[in-house]
Amino acid sequence: MRRYDENADAPVIGAGELKQMLDASVALVREVAQREVMPRFLRVNHDRRKDDGSLCSEADLAAQQFLLSRLSAIRDCPIIGEEMTVAAQRAGWEEACLDERGVWCIDPIDGTTNFINGLPYFAVSIAWLCARRTRLAVTYNPFTDEMFYAREGNGAYLNGRRLPLRQVTNTLGRAVGGVDFKRIPKQLADQIAVSPPFYSQRNFGSSTLEWCNLAAGRLDVYLHGGQMLWDYAAGSLILREAGGQMCTLANDDYDAEDVWRRSVIAALHPQVFTQWRDWIRENCPSM
Repeated sequence: MRRYDENADAPVIGAGELKQMLDASVALVREVAQREVMPRFLRVNHDRRKDDGSLCSEADLAAQQFLLSRLSAIRDCPIIGEEMTVAAQRAGWEEACLDERGVWCIDPIDGTTNFINGLPYFAVSIAWLCARRTRLAVTYNPFTDEMFYAREGNGAYLNGRRLPLRQVTNTLGRAVGGVDFKRIPKQLADQIAVSPPFYSQRNFGSSTLEWCNLAAGRLDVYLHGGQMLWDYAAGSLILREAGGQMCTLANDDYDAEDVWRRSVIAALHPQVFTQWRDWIRENCPSM
């Protein structure tokens, strides 16, 4: 038995119990993808837009409801889902902050636009947080059958293979970058577009999978201007357990930022992380 964070009021939980939770979570995520997500692939339309402009489909709602009905059997604690109302999300977090059982955070389909348009790059993602930190994470792309998962202190894995999958570069100039241009300051976006410090750039439209592909070594660096809790909850642990590092545009302590909206600067190799962070802050007018 051990305490996760000796400086936080986290409950003691055994490694065996956490492993059981992870194994059950992996099975649940695979089941919801098979039962609620993939049968609706290429069969849903642009159902509605949420207040933030993002899409929500019948498949998102069905997958979220399935997870809500089953997660309490793994660990009975508050649950926050992307497709809940803002009021319900905030209430769930406030309850969790007073509850030693922790909180589930779920994204029933991350990459809904891809899903609706038939692009095979989307994921079901769940995380369990306690004392404001993620302790367990699962992210699954059902189209490719790639299951990423991690539990704190035990490494990160893809279908049983420990991450990263390959040795990555230690030089920013040779790096492949994942950059979401929509949410970063315009001056920084312009500088990256005109004179990028890395070799090549990619953006696939699913934040949870971009974290995982960084952890796998498929990307070398990552930049996003503002993610919601369910966008980063699982991926941040998977990257950490793969050996990666992260901060925000304004704060070296990633976990000190606002839980509901966080920017992210991240990299897998420690030298590249330093080069990437310093370059961004030198070229970002708000720094």
